[in-house]
Amino acid sequence: MPGLASVSPSISNGAGDCCPAPGPSPSNLSRESVASGPQTAMALRLLAEMYCILGRPEEAVPLLELSTRDGADPDSMVKYSGYMQLGDTYSRLGQVEKSISFYESGLKVQIEALGSSHPLVADTCRYLAEAHLQAMQFDEAEVLCQKALEIYREHGAPGSLEEAADRRLLALICEAKGDFESALEQLVLARRTMATKALDSDIATVDVSIGNIYSLLGRFDQAVLSYRKALTALKSTRGENHPSVASVFIRLADVSSKTRKIRESKFYCENALRVYAESAVSEIMSEEIARGLIEISAIYEALSDTEEALKLLHKAMKLLEGSPGHFNTVAGIEVQMGVIFNMIGRYSDARSSFESAILKLRVCGESKSAFFGIVLNQTGLACLQMHRINEAVEFFEEAAVVLEHECGSCHLETVGVYSNLAATYDALGRVEEAIEILEYIVELREEKLGTVNPDFDEERRRLAQLLKEAGRARSSKGKSLEDLLGSNSQAMKE
Repeated sequence: MPGLASVSPSISNGAGDCCPAPGPSPSNLSRESVASGPQTAMALRLLAEMYCILGRPEEAVPLLELSTRDGADPDSMVKYSGYMQLGDTYSRLGQVEKSISFYESGLKVQIEALGSSHPLVADTCRYLAEAHLQAMQFDEAEVLCQKALEIYREHGAPGSLEEAADRRLLALICEAKGDFESALEQLVLARRTMATKALDSDIATVDVSIGNIYSLLGRFDQAVLSYRKALTALKSTRGENHPSVASVFIRLADVSSKTRKIRESKFYCENALRVYAESAVSEIMSEEIARGLIEISAIYEALSDTEEALKLLHKAMKLLEGSPGHFNTVAGIEVQMGVIFNMIGRYSDARSSFESAILKLRVCGESKSAFFGIVLNQTGLACLQMHRINEAVEFFEEAAVVLEHECGSCHLETVGVYSNLAATYDALGRVEEAIEILEYIVELREEKLGTVNPDFDEERRRLAQLLKEAGRARSSKGKSLEDLLGSNSQAMKE
């Protein structure tokens, strides 16, 4: 936490060991039952931290809210720490907006106490900028990051490591906004600042980031130079078999793949796999290695080596299986495997892989996300290839509802699902429903999306054929997506 030393009380349950003293349940506390004063406020925060350590952050919230109420503590900096701790706790609970709100309250209190140009204020601005970045609120993050930089320029030592950290964060924000040139500029300035004050391994991480931006800009030769500088430094400082070395090999393999240097790409992939094979594997390393294997798999897939891609995805999944915290990641791996199975005609395996991913995403509460809708659509396509048309319809219908809700009716993913659904209704003899959907799609493309899409001609041809068979003309106005799905749509939304 910026500007505050974190307190981590010891907890155990053995005789003679430290353990949390029995305290009041948060539900039994009230504003009236808690005395004011700094000692009480600090005690509440310590008890709240114990609840967080025990994995019960929801019970920490009322304690922290009491500790920051008006009059609870006259010391503004202690109140600041309470707001920041509340922000961290809501962040653990996944309530991003509330988290940011309390960080903002903490920043306001800190500015009132220390002034707007204090270095600790700059630290909090950076902390809050990171929270906005995670919430994909890029403009807010950029403003705060620029504020931190201004404070360091005016009151900090020139060329400080804090300034370099701000520039690296600003580069991430610019990259997220698609402003790659500005991101590159900030990274180059950060590297220049770090050159005489930071460890070679820290500079190497900046070189990797610079290489990534060069790659995004299509400046592949410069990307390779940056990656090679990073590779030399990381081998020297962290050892030949450190996972960070493997990650640079992966970056080099990716650039080689993009420039169609297939032998070089596979050479770098093999080097990365060798490093992973020789690394000491811990739980944290398992996650990092799994992510690396997924990236290498994508490179092999781009090189049309689907067999090797599937092997690597299977290895990555094995590293992460059994941990509920990795359900989303494992589901993502299964989706990638399903896509590859579809590509190579193993439709039964594709369907099984997609359905396993769908089950995990439902358990994780991701059943309303756009990604979930896309997976449902892919599952429907696999079912079609297996001639299981009734099953395909169910997947397409749910996918359509999810994507229409998450992406809107004009999004190409939504339109694509409805095109699939129309074809499936036609195959089942539900011609009128197929016509209504195709009328909607054709009208949408004509009025909003444009007719240059390669699918438009085929959709218009299919519509004309169905209308001819039905012996009627095209309706003057298509129905809405919700009308087309009717009660099924409403039931899924609920």
